[in-house]
Amino acid sequence: MTQVIVGQNENIESALRRFKRQVSKAGIFADIKRRRHHETPIEKRKRKAVARRKKRFR
Repeated sequence: MTQVIVGQNENIESALRRFKRQVSKAGIFADIKRRRHHETPIEKRKRKAVARRKKRFR
């Protein structure tokens, strides 16, 4: 679970930017999109191929 603690002199906009950055790094939106809609077999193969390529170069 992603959470951001707002400092005393920190404005809400900067805290919201930090939150959005953490959510995107964690891959939460991609996971939600993937689970929300039906995925065709071609899309599934493409997604898995990209994941394999990323895993190989780490």
